[in-house]
Amino acid sequence: MRIAYVLLDPGIGVFGTKGASVHVQEVVRTFRALGHEVSVFCTRTDDDVPADLVDLDVTRLEVPRGLDRSQREIALLRLSDMLADLVTDTAAASGQGFDLVYERYSLFSTAGARISQRLDVPLIVEVNAPLLDEQRTHRGLVHAEHAARATAASFAGAARIVCVSELVADWVRTDYPGLDDVSVVPNGVNTQRITPRSDHGRLGGEGTRAPSGDALREDRLGDGGPEDRGPVRIGFVGTLKPWHGTDRLIAACAGLVGDFRVDIVGHGPESEALENQVRKLGLDGRVHFHGAIAPEAVPVGLREFDIAVAPYPAGENYFSPLKVYEYLAAGLPVVASSVGAIPGVLAGTGAAILTDPADTADLTRALQRLIDDAELRTTMGARARAEALTSHSWSRRCQQILAPVTVIAGDTAAGETAAVDAGAAPIDKRMPVSGRYPASAVIS
Repeated sequence: MRIAYVLLDPGIGVFGTKGASVHVQEVVRTFRALGHEVSVFCTRTDDDVPADLVDLDVTRLEVPRGLDRSQREIALLRLSDMLADLVTDTAAASGQGFDLVYERYSLFSTAGARISQRLDVPLIVEVNAPLLDEQRTHRGLVHAEHAARATAASFAGAARIVCVSELVADWVRTDYPGLDDVSVVPNGVNTQRITPRSDHGRLGGEGTRAPSGDALREDRLGDGGPEDRGPVRIGFVGTLKPWHGTDRLIAACAGLVGDFRVDIVGHGPESEALENQVRKLGLDGRVHFHGAIAPEAVPVGLREFDIAVAPYPAGENYFSPLKVYEYLAAGLPVVASSVGAIPGVLAGTGAAILTDPADTADLTRALQRLIDDAELRTTMGARARAEALTSHSWSRRCQQILAPVTVIAGDTAAGETAAVDAGAAPIDKRMPVSGRYPASAVIS
């Protein structure tokens, strides 16, 4: 199947380092692993191109520079039209067309709906957040009515809308009633790319060697058993924004005792404030900021952790936490806030300690327990890896997303196998390779 992947959002580089960029890469990577051809049409690329995506067909329309917020929003409306023209022109020029339009929901975009209508192929819209509310609250939105109309047109044109959490799906269903197919497909993890380190004794192999991550390895005393590994390392990966709760992690670590250090991987607007917090709490030398690293280096970095943390604060949380799935795949014991979708992912797995998001002392106690108990860390880590393999791979997620437009031999709703995880499932050749799919192939 030939898929046109559309991404208007200029805040997400297809080859960027933040979570949204990793999400784009993993979905595209998995679609390709499942045997589909993918062409990406976007407004931003960035430069950290993973080796296995060097050959990805990417076409970019650049947002003009030097615009104020109002001008930028109007420019996005225009770029949406241009992206639609570009995709349909590309289809006409190649003579092959596309069989599916897949769009990551972006404010001001009707490109996916327009392309779907012009090419007479189904549109799947992926919704990761209630962007209208998020933009108003955190960044500002000048042309809210234009954004709302574009969102309504985009959703109305979709054969299927896949949301990353029940809260996001509730927003879609409430604000845009009457849509035929609004489904929840959480985020996942590439369990082939992210694997435990060898001395974890986890399930699964060592995986491929990433090109960097040296900064995170700098203080390891040896490569033998756990006794050679120095302090217990508490790790966090994510963009440094208020809703990720990194300040809570630092505050909690002020109450810890013993031989530990904290590795914070990521960059963002909170960086300076967090570094000041570390100095005020006297945690210099304990807390290390590594900045953003390329997605290819993340697996290596995760292998240097002994404990992984998702310290989200109390309050509304509609995320499907990408970092939590990556922690599980890396075979790490997880300490996470009991907020949003997280309890549904981690409760009962034996891989995590859930903490009260409003109680920093609770977070401290959970971390101290794991610092003091190496055997517990090992046991929880093994369960984490098993949970990732069993329930959360991107292969499984993408098969669920595409299920209405593909019939995949060997797909099972009951669980996944290593063969499925490797992306070996073929596409049913009975399906047409171009033109509109039969109505019966689209869930409504």
